[in-house]
Order: sequence, then C-alpha cells, then structure tokens
Amino acid sequence: MGFFTADLCDDFSNKTEVLGPDFKSYGGIVKFKGSAVTVKLDKNNKDLAVLLKDKNGEGKIVVVDVDMKYYAVVGDNLMKFASDNKYEGIIVNGYVRDTIATKEFQVGLLAKGTCPKKYIPVQAGEINVPLFIDEVQIVEGDYIYVDPDGVVITKEKLI
Repeated sequence: MGFFTADLCDDFSNKTEVLGPDFKSYGGIVKFKGSAVTVKLDKNNKDLAVLLKDKNGEGKIVVVDVDMKYYAVVGDNLMKFASDNKYEGIIVNGYVRDTIATKEFQVGLLAKGTCPKKYIPVQAGEINVPLFIDEVQIVEGDYIYVDPDGVVITKEKLI
C-alpha cells in the first residue's frame, strides 16, 4: 500500500486533519485506507453489527463514536463480519474486546482501549451522521489513511 501518513501531511498540509495520538491498533493490519462510513452509538452495537454483517465494505472504513463510554462495541464477532464483507478497517472512539482474536482478522482496528464488558440492552444507533472526534469532523465519504504514525482524514481521496 503506497502511502505514508507523514508524507500525506507534508504534501497536502492544507487538505489533511489528524486524529489524536490515543488510538491503538487491535486489528490484523496496521496500514489501511478507505472511504468513511460513520456510526454513532449509545453503548450497544446492534446497528454496527447489522451494517458490518449486511453491507459490502470494499474500500470502506467504519468510524464509530460512542462518546468514550466504557463498554466494548467491537470484538471478534464483529471483526468476522467486517472480514467477511471486506471492510478495510474500523476506527472506534471508544473500546474493543477479544483483542487476541481481533488481531487474527485481516482488517484494521483502532480504538482508544479495551474493555471486557459489552452493553446488553439494545439501543438504536445512527448511520452516516457527522461525527466529531478529537476536534475533527468526519462525515460519510471522507477519505481516511491509517498507518503506525496515525490517522489522517481528508475530504477527498489524495492518492
């Protein structure tokens, strides 16, 4: 995959924004890129699971915001759905679990940390809504580049 986030920031400084340094990698790949699909959740991951299970993810990165509530919203089951439907990656402004297993899937997974507990009562989420993470607005169709140096958000595909 021919890009480095540092080079993108240098070459396109007026077109790039970066997420903060607190994201850690829990997936099977650490370098990925794709078009954003946004998901806003309130602790429960039902709508995210349906999206990952039922929609083609080729060329897409799902960005999930749960306002840092301390419940896991991605684990091995959702990573299997993402892998089966060819998603490039998932970025969670929150927590994940089953991290030994999530690294077995060839899907990128970034999160702020881990939590062994998921939220059981079903609550509705929202798909393709604007998100604000680390003071960066992310909307459906933004382009995202990820490597070990960080997460770059752009309004258009740069390379």
